[in-house]
Amino acid sequence: MKAMFYDAFEKAPEIRTLPDPEPGFDGVVIKVGATGLCRSDWHGWMGHDPDIRLPHVPGHEFAGRIVATGKGVMRFKVGDRVTVPFVSGCGHCSECHSGNQQVCPNQFQPGFTHWGSFAEYVAIDYADTNLVHLPEEIDDATAASLGCRFATSFRAVADQARTGRGEWIAIHGCGGVGLSAIMIATALGANAIGIDISEEKLALARQCGAVATINAGTVADVVEAVREITKGGAHVSIDALGHPATCFNSIKNLRRRGRHVQVGLMLGEHATPQIPMAQVIGHELEIYGSHGMQAWRYDAMLAMISAGKMAPQMLIAKRIGLEDAIPALMTMDKSETAGMSVITAF
Repeated sequence: MKAMFYDAFEKAPEIRTLPDPEPGFDGVVIKVGATGLCRSDWHGWMGHDPDIRLPHVPGHEFAGRIVATGKGVMRFKVGDRVTVPFVSGCGHCSECHSGNQQVCPNQFQPGFTHWGSFAEYVAIDYADTNLVHLPEEIDDATAASLGCRFATSFRAVADQARTGRGEWIAIHGCGGVGLSAIMIATALGANAIGIDISEEKLALARQCGAVATINAGTVADVVEAVREITKGGAHVSIDALGHPATCFNSIKNLRRRGRHVQVGLMLGEHATPQIPMAQVIGHELEIYGSHGMQAWRYDAMLAMISAGKMAPQMLIAKRIGLEDAIPALMTMDKSETAGMSVITAF
């Protein structure tokens, strides 16, 4: 198979011809129809993720058709169109048995713990626990865009934050995760505020349903700007970027008994941000992490997309080839492009 490959962190990846994968006893092999580029892939390439063992094939949000199955797979067959959460569970531990595969201690992560989807084929273990059947009306590129940022945002906004109709929700960072969160919050009836330093991204945030936007590069105080718009602070706030400044502001701009959800990864030098703990205690704030979404929870999200309540395809800015993905991956930390790139040609 053709695949993107690197054997050293921060070294330019190459396109290589590698052996086709084979399914494990409980796994499948999927022919990749589309796969998205995500900032998490950049973190992996930089060496920020301890799960990656070199050499490596990145890529973790994808959709395609099953071309081979292991003997132990019962719920899926060759020809099925599927996607998979980027955090997959083993199916056997107590967390998986409780329905919380996203925090499985033995988790399987294509593109991190195992070779990923920047390739013509990808092997997925624990298929019966983790694969998701795709409706035919959702194309591969749209389905691939769900795999990390949109599904993660759905769980963060709907489940972790318990965002309700009429509540104010501040979204710090209007990249793929943040724009997804705005679209989902709007579909749930909440009032979303998009916060970023890019006017292009803020314009797209308004298209996704944001009732207000804040340019963090031009206002004197982001927290006060949120408090003014919401008349006292947000009920819910999401750090969709993953930076000490956005994490701090996201907590600080909450009203009393508000809920902060950390979605943006805090890795490397950003792993231990400052937190306004006196406010957390005195105002009884709630702080949550959110890391992926369980396969069984996809049905609710897919139903809302099929019904036209959310349109994640709006967030796809570019459809590119595998070769084009190399420079795109290497410059993700500097990119100002609104929306996401999806690899659709191999």
